[in-house]
Amino acid sequence: MRHTSLIFLALSGSLALSGCQKSADGEVSRAMASVNAIDENGLSDIMLTVADPNEAVAYFKRSVKENPKRLDLKRGLALSLVRAKKNTEAVSAWKAVVKHEGSTPDDQVDYADALLRNGDWKEAEAVLDAVPPTHETYKRYRLEAMIADSNKEWKKADSFYETAVGLTTKPSGVLNNWGYSKLSRQDFKGAEKLFVEAIQYDPELFTAKNNLVLARGAQRNYQLPIVKMSQVERAQLLHTLALTAVKQGDVEIGKGLLQEAIDSHPQHFEAAVRSLRALETNVQN
Repeated sequence: MRHTSLIFLALSGSLALSGCQKSADGEVSRAMASVNAIDENGLSDIMLTVADPNEAVAYFKRSVKENPKRLDLKRGLALSLVRAKKNTEAVSAWKAVVKHEGSTPDDQVDYADALLRNGDWKEAEAVLDAVPPTHETYKRYRLEAMIADSNKEWKKADSFYETAVGLTTKPSGVLNNWGYSKLSRQDFKGAEKLFVEAIQYDPELFTAKNNLVLARGAQRNYQLPIVKMSQVERAQLLHTLALTAVKQGDVEIGKGLLQEAIDSHPQHFEAAVRSLRALETNVQN
């Protein structure tokens, strides 16, 4: 009897240990799955930020092939294709994302962005029109402004640009775009104001500096603006200003600005040299 009891106790202990072991194995598996998910998410973030765009595309293509139902991976592929400037593929990838039952209005906006990058303006407009009006984001309004610009719907464009500026802490890019819109309408003073504002938010934004020079030159103001600039940037801006002056018939002023650009550049400024030679040849002829 005692022998039987000992056997029973031994078996009970063995079963209990077996149960503990299974429970422990389950906990370990769940923990490993969590760690793997964290690692995978971290790798995805790296691929979408600092990794080489083409490497990111290869990574997400492989991941989507292995997990074809995962929306996050499909989205990652679409984003990486945009980063890699593979616009046609990006449009197809975003189309697959928005067809997914778990897609969001943000995905629709990103799809419209990809369409614009690919030159499909009408389709992009249709996609944005389908986004709920309650979805108010910086990117949505920036794209809406660009489309209104392309349609020459100036009041709508101004309204969308203004809304977009209010929805971001880094408005330099959209202010520059808005300024260029004003420039294309020949509202040079309005454009100048917006370019100055863009540079105040981002003193390194050379595009806005160059556009500011264009706006000032269009008003026959041939003085460089007082903004932060390197010696190379100074030469390039003088070159832009010179070409603006020539375009408006102020040839002698243009020649002087070209010479100043050549003298200002720390190296040989081939583009300005060619422009000055062409001007001098034309005058002699």
